[in-house]
Amino acid sequence: MTPPTKALYRAYIPILIFLALAQMSFCQTSLKDIGLNYGPYPVGFTHKVISDPSRTYKKIYDYSAERIARPISVSVWYPAREDTNATEPLKVLDYFHILKEEEEWEHLPDEQLLNWFYYQNTPSNQGHLQEKTQAFSKVEFADGSFPVILYAPSFQASSVENFALCEYLASYGYLVISSPSRGSETRWFAKAEKEIETQARDLEFLIAEALKYPVADASKMAAMGFSFGGFAGVLTQMRNDRIKALVSLDGTERYQESVLKKSPFFDYGKLDVPYIHMAQKNIPDSVLKADGIPQELNTSFKLYDSITKSQVYRLKFHNLTHSYFSTMGVLFEKRDPRQDKSDPLIMESYRWVSIYAKTFFDAYLKGNDQAMEFVNRPPAENEVSLGLISYKTKLPQTETMGFEGFNDLAARQQYEKLNTLYNSLLVNNPDLVLPENNLNTLGLQLVFDPEKGEEGIKVLRFATEMYPESANLMDSLAEAYLFLGEEEKALESFKKSLELNPQNHNAIQRIKELEG
Repeated sequence: MTPPTKALYRAYIPILIFLALAQMSFCQTSLKDIGLNYGPYPVGFTHKVISDPSRTYKKIYDYSAERIARPISVSVWYPAREDTNATEPLKVLDYFHILKEEEEWEHLPDEQLLNWFYYQNTPSNQGHLQEKTQAFSKVEFADGSFPVILYAPSFQASSVENFALCEYLASYGYLVISSPSRGSETRWFAKAEKEIETQARDLEFLIAEALKYPVADASKMAAMGFSFGGFAGVLTQMRNDRIKALVSLDGTERYQESVLKKSPFFDYGKLDVPYIHMAQKNIPDSVLKADGIPQELNTSFKLYDSITKSQVYRLKFHNLTHSYFSTMGVLFEKRDPRQDKSDPLIMESYRWVSIYAKTFFDAYLKGNDQAMEFVNRPPAENEVSLGLISYKTKLPQTETMGFEGFNDLAARQQYEKLNTLYNSLLVNNPDLVLPENNLNTLGLQLVFDPEKGEEGIKVLRFATEMYPESANLMDSLAEAYLFLGEEEKALESFKKSLELNPQNHNAIQRIKELEG
């Protein structure tokens, strides 16, 4: 008997999504050895399957033509009350029961789990199944209001693939909600650009589901995605203003921006929330060549370069390959002897991935000043081992102030104190230029407006101070005074214009008229 595998379906998605799936040796890890320091809340966990009647779906292994409402398997981790002593925490095996349900093999015997679902059936992996987690089922929610984190899994993966990270966040006061990564029509994916839309819709479904919990803070919501789930998080934020921050765990939007841009909802102008991307290590040249992976994968990040409206962070973990940004990857994935680091280094890095995700949310969802300082410091200043993480960040770009922006602000203050306004704008806009001709035209436009003549005078006087050698501006100021009936000031200004340009025939004629 041969179990079904994902390999039959991976041809639909480019190889970049699967950078770390060809791994070859046993791993020696444990949840305890990851070393996460959990927060003050016990962790509750609940799981259920609900349906989205707006979409149809086909359970492929039922071999039936019947279509049903799209099933959404929902996993929720949450801060719980301090009354968990009477219950046993979940085991990793309990999460595997959810995995087999989401893979649509609900009745698979437990002894077949490791044979069936992509992981080697080794003594080490069998031991992982019996490990105790931090989560408790059927426990009450803690009192309070908690930020919401939507978790988007990797390509065709389970809602519980990153259970340790989700538990960790819940222990610090977050409600984390996740659903599996499923195709539009069946369990399996079709075209990537189509499935990005599907995953975004699933996340939006989770938004509505999360808001049914009284403890959910609707004003503090973020998305976090691993691999293909990074696509879903970014696109959901572009579609939905509720998302206030984004965490990407080696999200594929780094590697395949062109796929993301095929979405009709793609708009860099809407990517305006804090965003942190934590990336895998550089892949060795020998592996790039052997696996047919483009060299620029190690360096290119067009999406990061293109974001202008929010603060963005780019971290590279030099001891992690792609699979190890998830709990299941750290515990169960085979290691690639061509490039993978040792298990202790992998677990140390995964711990820091978790810390950075939690601290980023603390900074941008909870407004914690210490957390903000943490995420804006180089890793070495956060006691991260030297060489473990590379770090970049950039601030949002302020829009360049031009003449129109200056005029909008000047008009709001009725063109009073224009020198003060101009000098204040120069602090953040050192390249601000107010062209002579623009000031001249604006001033005359205002002068000829029956209700704004004095405002026009203010503009023209400011202009003559900006350009004291301009005979034309002084001539315009004189004409403005004359138009408003202030002949003495007009005569004075015409004479100044004539001093600046003795060939100013208009000034000569006007002086004769005014003195005649």
